[in-house]
Amino acid sequence: MRRALVRLEDLVASSALLVMVLLPLSEIVARRFFGRGIPGSGPIVQHLTLWVGFLGAAIAAREGKLLALATGTFIPQGKWRRAADILAAAYGACASVVLAFGGWQMVMIERDTGTEIGAGIHAWVTQLVLPVSFALIAARLVWRVGHATLQENLSAPDAPASEGGLAHRSSPGSRAGEGGKASAVRSIDRALASIGIVAGVLFAQMPSLLEGHILWPAAVVIVAAAFLGTPLFAILGGTAAFLFLHDGVTPATILVETYSLSVSPTLPAIPLFTLAGFLLAEGHASERLLRVFRAFFGWIPGGTAVVCAVLCSFFTVFTGGSGVTILALGGVLFPALLKDGYRDRFALGLLTASGSLGLLLPPALPLILYAVFAQIPIQDIFIGGILPGILLTTMISAWGVREGIVSGAARHRFRAREALASLWAAKWELAMPALVLIAMFSGLATAVEAAALTALYALVVQAFIHRDLSLKRDLPRAFAECVTIIGGVLIILGVAQGFTSYLVGAQVPATLVEWVRGHITSRLMFLLVLNLFLLAVGWLMEIFAAIVVVVPLIVPLGAAFGIHPVHLGIIFIANLELGFLTPLVGLNIFLASYRFKRPVLEVCVAALPMMAILGIGVLVITYVPWLTTGLLGLFGR
Repeated sequence: MRRALVRLEDLVASSALLVMVLLPLSEIVARRFFGRGIPGSGPIVQHLTLWVGFLGAAIAAREGKLLALATGTFIPQGKWRRAADILAAAYGACASVVLAFGGWQMVMIERDTGTEIGAGIHAWVTQLVLPVSFALIAARLVWRVGHATLQENLSAPDAPASEGGLAHRSSPGSRAGEGGKASAVRSIDRALASIGIVAGVLFAQMPSLLEGHILWPAAVVIVAAAFLGTPLFAILGGTAAFLFLHDGVTPATILVETYSLSVSPTLPAIPLFTLAGFLLAEGHASERLLRVFRAFFGWIPGGTAVVCAVLCSFFTVFTGGSGVTILALGGVLFPALLKDGYRDRFALGLLTASGSLGLLLPPALPLILYAVFAQIPIQDIFIGGILPGILLTTMISAWGVREGIVSGAARHRFRAREALASLWAAKWELAMPALVLIAMFSGLATAVEAAALTALYALVVQAFIHRDLSLKRDLPRAFAECVTIIGGVLIILGVAQGFTSYLVGAQVPATLVEWVRGHITSRLMFLLVLNLFLLAVGWLMEIFAAIVVVVPLIVPLGAAFGIHPVHLGIIFIANLELGFLTPLVGLNIFLASYRFKRPVLEVCVAALPMMAILGIGVLVITYVPWLTTGLLGLFGR
């Protein structure tokens, strides 16, 4: 039964993502040859994003891949780790249940309204994925309690040799007994975590338990849950739900905002561009690109380090800094750096930092998302990010050149024949960014249609031209992994939108503008304070959630101080790029620790020089606005 549910989930989510690719492509063809689009195509794709996002989140919960702060991993295994896991799961389940009830209330209201999205499909049918997904997530958070502990017990190595030299090996019976004991402990842990589900039902059915009560005890619980490892969506969604219930407002308000974001016209570009990145990663694109960049840059001092920075930047453009770059390329690039004589610490820090390079280059996902929330043209922020993105990549590359000189790392002699051969071999991958920009700026395709075109292009190149991607073996895995990553991101975006709605309703942005204008009069001082604030945000929040929560707060401030809206967006994303390297909680720190099997503190130390370099780059971007607005003027934007 469980296996059938797993297969059904994967099939439905992957099928929805496939239709998301096909419909925009059909729209381009229909508009081109028949002079009109496909009726209902846009709304259907938008609602499929809702399904991909929230079914993907349920799958991420099933696989234990929901995004959370890395701080919970610092608690050593034992009773304290067990207690932390139980509390984190209980709070996550409680928040999920409340959100599931809110989703069900919204579905019932929409059912009475009878709105159709197109092709005779009622909106409430598509919205059903919200309460179902949140309910599944609640159950899975409880079910996975103690998962790591049980796996550790079942896979524990045999005892070492005795003093007499004879190895003492556990008998099958004793190992079975240990496994049974671990299973019993896990059952107790699940029962305790299930209290969160009961609490969620009580809060949803009896909101008077929270209405009008003091706030600080709940704040303490939420902060503790965040540091213990509760998924970020539950922290943001639970906070929003508590605040709304405290004010006597139904949690359905959160889900209305979640729904409105999930079906926004440009949001489908995010899963489609991410799919293109996964298709590249599944093929041998990284090897072809490594060859071409090494052929052209390997002859300079620190050439391999420069190649790593440029290659990671290229991949991150399409993966959105979700960690795919580190996971996909780390196994290839880390040994290459060590083989050429680079110091271990430098190689570790370089790849950790390079995993977030490229976030300012089009069509990086944070650029798209910022444009959606700041309500500025996507094309403008794409243009504005080109020079700042090149600057940050160049600065990291320059540090690689220095390292190459200091360590005497090997170089690769330039050979014109090899350079041309590698360029020819990687020509299809190198053309991808140009394809996106031409499709969008020529008027051939919208952002979503360009994303679908990019995904199709990546599939054709990897599966049919290079034949590195098996349609039967690799393609389903690429779709499943993409859905899981996108689900972990989109559920955060959705509930964060509800939290932002509360802040706006409470007049927080207006109050903040008044306070800042009353205490800061200098534009330069405001920019410095903004950088410090965004650095703190990057330390506390994941980049996608930060965009949803913080952008509505800083956009009015930027306007008040006369900062160009595109420049403000580039400052914002550049600062949040540093958040990936923030000691202890940065996503790149955590993923590099996992990928390279190194302690988190060791990765933090290795990444500090790169963080300092990027910090200097952020200051240059902030105080030299021409880097952002110069190309906009040339393009007449």
